[in-house]
Amino acid sequence: MPLTRDEDIKALLEATRTIAMVGASDRPDRPSYGVMAFLQRQGYRVIPVNPQITGEHVHGEFVFRELSQIGEPIDLVNIFRRPIAAGEAVDEAIAVGAKAVWMQLGVINEAAAARAEAAGLKVVMDRCPAIEIPRLGVAKVG
Repeated sequence: MPLTRDEDIKALLEATRTIAMVGASDRPDRPSYGVMAFLQRQGYRVIPVNPQITGEHVHGEFVFRELSQIGEPIDLVNIFRRPIAAGEAVDEAIAVGAKAVWMQLGVINEAAAARAEAAGLKVVMDRCPAIEIPRLGVAKVG
């Protein structure tokens, strides 16, 4: 089951240092743009992943085409994709050995969540870390 208890979600956020953001955007009007900046201000390393803007930079970070290109350990994969496309991001997260996947508000994919959990990943679904961090009183990392 995806994490729903406040203490479990807080523990995940406190253990996380490196976040890969699938669906990161370079457009200031997109939610992922603001959430990425917020997470960076909280001390997380956020690595953007978006095949449409590969090679560019968002908030000072190089944008990768896919998770497998990152080449360093990923604690959490934050998914800013439509629910139907979230499954592919979850499968990539499993393949690269991420510890957890976080599907943003409105992103609900039960089958993908079940695959992630079966592979040993923690799952958060239909929530936003930019809402949960202040709500749960998560201290800055780093």
